[in-house]
Amino acid sequence: MRRGRRGTSTSELFEAAGAGDRGALARLLSIVELGGDDSRELAGLSFERAGSSYSIGLTGPPGSGKSTLASALLTEIRERLASPVAVLAVDPSSPVTGGAILGDRVRMQSHCLDDAVFIRSMATRGHFGGLTAAVPEAVRLLDATGWPLVIVETVGVGQVEVEVAATCDSVVVVVNPGWGDAVQANKAGLLEVADVLVINKADRPGVEETTRDLRLMVQLSTNLEWTPPIVKTVAPSGQGVPELWEAVASHRAHLERSGTLELMRAARARDEALAIAKSRFERALNAALAGPAGMGLLPALKDRRLDPDQAADLLVDLVARDLAGGQKPD
Repeated sequence: MRRGRRGTSTSELFEAAGAGDRGALARLLSIVELGGDDSRELAGLSFERAGSSYSIGLTGPPGSGKSTLASALLTEIRERLASPVAVLAVDPSSPVTGGAILGDRVRMQSHCLDDAVFIRSMATRGHFGGLTAAVPEAVRLLDATGWPLVIVETVGVGQVEVEVAATCDSVVVVVNPGWGDAVQANKAGLLEVADVLVINKADRPGVEETTRDLRLMVQLSTNLEWTPPIVKTVAPSGQGVPELWEAVASHRAHLERSGTLELMRAARARDEALAIAKSRFERALNAALAGPAGMGLLPALKDRRLDPDQAADLLVDLVARDLAGGQKPD
């Protein structure tokens, strides 16, 4: 049993978080972000108890009003269901500290005194696409500690984040009136992963044109099982937010009724396991290349005594021998 800060073990923090200790939950999320042995132990604890919550991804171009919309959606959920909700706001990283710098929680201040709402900012730490590698595990931790609904709001980084689909059950894509957003969303492949499309700031000119464009793009790209509805919202006033929640609830009902939700989650677990394995083996390969045996490969490549395929085979052999000797990648 590993010990956390102040002598508290990871498992003790986990039990405390499950009992409603928000400070313990915050410390566990920090462990998830940092990674390492404590995070791996926590992953095992979370996986055993997770599986009952529902996750909603909120993504879209920068400036589309995702944070304000997330706050309005929180209000709708709390008033309609009285259900506890957790929010993970994935921010850009500070180039100095590596911490989150946007502070999306500022836009959700109206919920700060609600004990049934938990909001946490997570830093991208340079991870391309706006989602940290820790987000899937953070969602699972919130699930395992009793949060039935989890909203993941991703930051725009110039290219909207398609990878949110790999983390959440329903994906809400937010754009604004104007042809540019529709084209950007289509080029980036967002329409392929969108379960609900939102035109936020719908009190601005160009709404009908954007609706028409999105409807045409959906007709060209959508599958036969589910057609993403297009919802118009004005987040500050709450206009359209009830319809947004109904669209998400409808998508959830569709997934559960068709059996797709269980299959989708199993596929995500498989993909996550593969991604973790690839990351560990990449580190192991880099370590082997930097070691005494691997350092000779670069001169051999430079002098053309080895071709890249031969060098790759030698690197794989080095890693395989390390693993056979009991040395696991970090």
